[in-house]
Amino acid sequence: MNKRSRFIIILVVLAVCFAFLWPSISWYACTPKDQQSLALGSLEKIKDYTVVKAKEEVDYLIATAKANPDTVLDSSYDYLVKSAKKNYKENAKAYKAAGIKENAPKIPAVMTVGAILDSFTGTNAQGDLSAVIEGKYRDEILAAKKRYNSSVKLGLDLSGGMNVIVRANLDEALATKKAEGNEITDEAQWKKDAMAQTIETLTSSIDKFGLTSPVIRQQGEDRIYIEIPGAADRESINSIIMGKGILNFRLVDENATNAFNAYYAQNPANTFNSDGKLIDPSIIPDDCEVMGYYVKDDYGLDERTGFIAVKKEIALDGEHVKSAIVSADQTTNQPEVNFILDSEGAVIFGEFTGAHVNERLAIVSDNKVKSAATIKQAINGGQVNLSGGFSVEEAQNIQKVLQTASLSVPLEVESQQVVGASLGEQAIHQGLNALLWGLAAVLLFMILYYKGAGFNAVVAQILNMYIMFSVLSAFNLTLTLSSVAGMILTVGMSVDANVIIFERIKEELKNGKSRAAAIASGFDNAFWAIMDSNITTFIAAAFLSKLGTGSIQGFAVSLAIGVCSSVFTALVVSRLMFDFNTEVANRKTMSIGWGVK
Repeated sequence: MNKRSRFIIILVVLAVCFAFLWPSISWYACTPKDQQSLALGSLEKIKDYTVVKAKEEVDYLIATAKANPDTVLDSSYDYLVKSAKKNYKENAKAYKAAGIKENAPKIPAVMTVGAILDSFTGTNAQGDLSAVIEGKYRDEILAAKKRYNSSVKLGLDLSGGMNVIVRANLDEALATKKAEGNEITDEAQWKKDAMAQTIETLTSSIDKFGLTSPVIRQQGEDRIYIEIPGAADRESINSIIMGKGILNFRLVDENATNAFNAYYAQNPANTFNSDGKLIDPSIIPDDCEVMGYYVKDDYGLDERTGFIAVKKEIALDGEHVKSAIVSADQTTNQPEVNFILDSEGAVIFGEFTGAHVNERLAIVSDNKVKSAATIKQAINGGQVNLSGGFSVEEAQNIQKVLQTASLSVPLEVESQQVVGASLGEQAIHQGLNALLWGLAAVLLFMILYYKGAGFNAVVAQILNMYIMFSVLSAFNLTLTLSSVAGMILTVGMSVDANVIIFERIKEELKNGKSRAAAIASGFDNAFWAIMDSNITTFIAAAFLSKLGTGSIQGFAVSLAIGVCSSVFTALVVSRLMFDFNTEVANRKTMSIGWGVK
């Protein structure tokens, strides 16, 4: 491989690594602390914050306009100026369309606070202004949340928080299924699917409580490890873990729905009591109940868009749903949801849908209606297709509800451990000091012992650490104390390749070879020795990362990454630097140790 090829490869690797590392850099170095705190909160908290901030900003703008409408706002309101200019353009188009072009509003030369407020017209002008401001804060915080999700995260031992080990009683759940008359041919596969469903349900449930970025993974056959960095309330965690999701299908009562909506439109404040119960139950028939119809809002939260009256009798329980996928209609290409029922569910659903063709069937999860599709024909065979003009996001949400909302595996908390934040800060400080001092000591030794060639090893080591952190960021790996230990070990091990190469080159120089010939022979002769030692280390690290758990796995992963990056920097980066000094700088001698030229 020539110098140009090596140089291009190095540039490509550095560029890709920077792209991988950028989310971590932008989160830890460029995101303000107050915005980090908001981004780490739940979606509910983010929404509450942005709504309050929008109201405060609207009140401030109105007060400022009343005091002096010619006030020019600072640059932090540039987004509002941009929105106001857009409003003026749209208003001008409306005037032209109405045939009163001469009265069309024009964009002011100076955008004052009064001009900004004047651009928001109509009956809901203040609401439109509030929506723009809320959108600005929402986009900033959600963008920060996205950066965090794509960055290297600090583990429980570095950031503090709580870890919980939960045991899933799969045998009891299996026995219950059999007692209900369900035929299970492959018990091992059923347990595997039950664990996957349980983990998915727990992940969804814990996130609803704002417990930021939990680590939830299976340990062994029937245990679940939950790691929640940051502050977490023990009682909230227990209630989430011990709770169960509720999923079922119910028939929509159109007459009752219309009657309720008409009543609610006339009496919005006197329909429900503080517990959410109907003050006057006679509004709907005795066999019905009213539930909210929910869709996902801009925050990814359930937003109630109306009410639907459904039958109290459950047409089909969610435990009969075996799997669900999102696909596209072959004719319209519109997203649709397909799910498969077990044998018992297929019979129940086939009979029910056959008796209620052209009526709507609601999917109810946690007492919320998530979908209400029309039954077009009797659905037999247990393969069900839901369509109705869904967006991709809506279809994916329905799929998730079908897959995860029904949790039938009994869970038991085996252990809980709370780690204080002070321990995390101390661990970070000690770990970083060990890493930096270890790296500095190794690099100082290389420069003192190998002189000029040692500088190549220094550059290779710095790039080695850069690549390691980039890979950690690329795969959203969690940085723990054991991971830091793996990096420290890598620092010491990775110079071995440089030492082998340098000693080979020194031998060739002592045999009377020229600088160029010594470098070429040194790298060629050292290649397999370097590869053998690093391949064996990588194999050991790979097995540890696959078979180990917790801290052992973190150590093995960081070691495996370090082995790969150190081989690259030693054989490619270091070789390019030697060749550059030889062929471009035209150096004839070499500084590679005491008494060697």
